[in-house]
Amino acid sequence: MTAGTRPAPPRPERTAPPSTRRVVDPYRALTAVWLGALTVATWPVVAAMGGPAIPLVGILAHVTGMLAGFGVLVLLVLVSRSPALERGVGADVLARWHAWGGRLVLGLVLVHGAGAIAAWAQARGLGLLDGTVEVLGMPALPAAAAGTLLMLAAAVVSIRAARTRLRHERWHGIHLLMYVAIALSFGHMLAGPDLAGHLVLQIAWALAYTHVFALVLRHRLLTPLRQAARHRLRVAELRAEGPGVVSIVVTGEHLEELHAESGQFLRWRFLTPDHWLNAHPFSLSAPPTATSLRLTVKALGDGTRDLQNLPVGTWVVAEGPYGAVTSARRTQRDVLLIAGGVGITPMRALFETIPLRAGEDLLLLYRARSADELLFRGELETIAARRGARVEYVLGASRDALSASGVRRLVPDVADRDVYMCGPPGLTAQVRDALRVAGLPPERLHEERFAF
Repeated sequence: MTAGTRPAPPRPERTAPPSTRRVVDPYRALTAVWLGALTVATWPVVAAMGGPAIPLVGILAHVTGMLAGFGVLVLLVLVSRSPALERGVGADVLARWHAWGGRLVLGLVLVHGAGAIAAWAQARGLGLLDGTVEVLGMPALPAAAAGTLLMLAAAVVSIRAARTRLRHERWHGIHLLMYVAIALSFGHMLAGPDLAGHLVLQIAWALAYTHVFALVLRHRLLTPLRQAARHRLRVAELRAEGPGVVSIVVTGEHLEELHAESGQFLRWRFLTPDHWLNAHPFSLSAPPTATSLRLTVKALGDGTRDLQNLPVGTWVVAEGPYGAVTSARRTQRDVLLIAGGVGITPMRALFETIPLRAGEDLLLLYRARSADELLFRGELETIAARRGARVEYVLGASRDALSASGVRRLVPDVADRDVYMCGPPGLTAQVRDALRVAGLPPERLHEERFAF
């Protein structure tokens, strides 16, 4: 159905535009990573050519060791929550790169260790067991071995089957052991044969790690603390939106300095005994103003269920904003927003604020199983009437409505639009395939995926 007309509410006070903030292009980021990997992989080969002969397994150990050390640097940058990366690449893409890179780095570490032991045993005429004992007795190697075991522990709990059995807080705590693993291995990196005796390279390597750790410390600890002191966020209101769904209005000071945009999310830490350890990633469900932010939470587990009764006045620490699914991604004159379930939250904010000029069409398709599950219906229809936009509700349990033919029927010109999407993984996977079949170029689909 299409929205009717209703009186328009007062326009919210807008925050300052973030157009001057620096962002990193994902393709340039990947290019920089591959060039860096090529450089560090080449160095051991060049060094080996100028010295005594080294067996092939030894060269393999040197190359994989250098690549593992470089890979750790990249992994730290990916989780640093640098605003330039979060806005330019997107939190979901960074998380997938980190997951893939983590498996690659662990593989490099294991190949490096096995290759180093095999090369040493071959050079000394020892068996693998005796070679292992001698290698582990070298300076800095026991600590590096302990670091490798910690990496393995973090990798095991990150396997999907294991992760689903752990509470997020416990998984996160074990994952933090990676920082200890890196610290334990750092001495071996500097004392290893590829850097030992090359003072300039040792200094450069140490400075690179120092800079990246400073980046992590700044954006994951110092910036949230500074924002907490500056903005003084508190819960001002809880508003029921539907069964098991509540909007939380958070007020504070100087919020225009956050440069938050519709379509983005923050990591919210509510300072109560049950929640202060958890940083919940929730999207803004209304355009941010200079004094307030709104998020909407659906009870999907113990943590989100407890937030339904959060006391008014609770202090809040908000990290962010994060996310790259904003109006800045738009390239076409007409726009389609697709939302499913509680995924309406960022789409509702975009529906109100995405630029719309005369003759341009803005359409929101909102998928829900029944009319009772629709959120923000009154707000959406008021926005549609005020802006000359359209909202259509796709109701029912059938999945055919958003198949390729269904999408073409609802939006015949879908291939010529920009499409923004947010919803449950099953729905977004189906719609993603449908949009591809309908002819939408992949670069015009803007979404953030957190199921991987």
